[in-house]
Amino acid sequence: MKKGFKKHAILLGLSLFATQSMAALSDKEQQLADYIDKTNPAALKLLEDIVNINSGTMNFAGVKKVADVLIPEFKALGFDARFEDGSAFGRAGHLVAELNGGTGPKMLLIGHLDTVFEPDSPFQTFEKISDTQARGPGIADMKGGDVVILQALRALHDAGELKNMNILVVMTGDEELSGRPLELSKKALTDGAKWADIAIGFENGDGNPATANISRRGSIDWTLTVTGVPSHSSQIFKDNVGAGSIYEASRILNTFYTDLRSEELLTYNPGRIMGGTAVTHDRKANSGTTFGKNNVVAESTIVTGDIRAISEDQVNRVKDKMREIVAASLPKTQSTIEFGEGYPALAPTDGNKALLEIYSNVSEDLGQGKVAPVNPLNAGAADVSFTSAYVEMAIDGLGMSGSAGHTVNETGNLEALPSQSKRAAILLYRLKQQ
Repeated sequence: MKKGFKKHAILLGLSLFATQSMAALSDKEQQLADYIDKTNPAALKLLEDIVNINSGTMNFAGVKKVADVLIPEFKALGFDARFEDGSAFGRAGHLVAELNGGTGPKMLLIGHLDTVFEPDSPFQTFEKISDTQARGPGIADMKGGDVVILQALRALHDAGELKNMNILVVMTGDEELSGRPLELSKKALTDGAKWADIAIGFENGDGNPATANISRRGSIDWTLTVTGVPSHSSQIFKDNVGAGSIYEASRILNTFYTDLRSEELLTYNPGRIMGGTAVTHDRKANSGTTFGKNNVVAESTIVTGDIRAISEDQVNRVKDKMREIVAASLPKTQSTIEFGEGYPALAPTDGNKALLEIYSNVSEDLGQGKVAPVNPLNAGAADVSFTSAYVEMAIDGLGMSGSAGHTVNETGNLEALPSQSKRAAILLYRLKQQ
């Protein structure tokens, strides 16, 4: 049977299934939930252990150390688990765990090992605030989600259901700062998506367990390079000197701000600016240097940023408008803008909506209430988007909820660890039945 036809049949079956709430947990599903409650203390201990391992994206040894803790957990469940080296794309690498030979749809489960907190961050350790809250680097984004994946799989294994399933787990080591080229950095994800029928991401979404992501905006980088005529500051604005590079960069950025804001679901952010007489830019390290004096007209300015959009059409339209703005230079300045690689958009397809409905039914049957789709403005780009061109159904945001992600106040909701694990386990079980 051709994969395309098989996928269509799976989508049709699951779409029909989505309309039928079970109204109550089956005995097997209750067994899954009970197992997760029983083993939650051990899951919390694992979460604390991996949060206390620094795995900032550029700390390659730390990223691998987290994988080294998790790989034996997958092997104990019967997975072929390994760490795939990332030197070809300038990162630590990825954890990949495979379980094949079962029945039902092929499911790709997505997590990531890295955080935004490098070894020089002051934020390094797990700290329990109360019985329901804890702080820690990456606790919600997304080491809690990685433990949710494991807990769901452990429950299915304990119930004798896992051995008959087709599951591929990919936990990337560069979600927070992708390696380049993306073709290699995201190959484990795209290869997995080509194999899979369904992709499920365990990011923490918008931090609200009453929501999940069926769409995510794509994200691409841009670099603005501006040059002007260096001169003594007393000569600025004269015909032979012009405005200088910093004024020109400011004009461009302000026009971006005023002229592009009407685009729905679009954001565009300048994240770094360097200007002066001499500028260096280290793209790989996301850093640079500047030298300049107050009495010298700036010769060079570099600005880097990103664009987040809901579709490829929107990206192309915004690129054209930005190029038009850049071309309208102030006197004696020249500017260019380059667009780099990025994350594709995850569109809200019918398949994604059907998968959300199944997940929402699971939540209701657990007594946790309905689950609604996240507004794409409330969630950033994520690895699940790289599956969008290949799978019929995708959902994200099924990880452990929390708040203040990417800051030194990142907090995780400890009560969400068992509740999200139950949802995930029963979702996978119901998908297997169909």
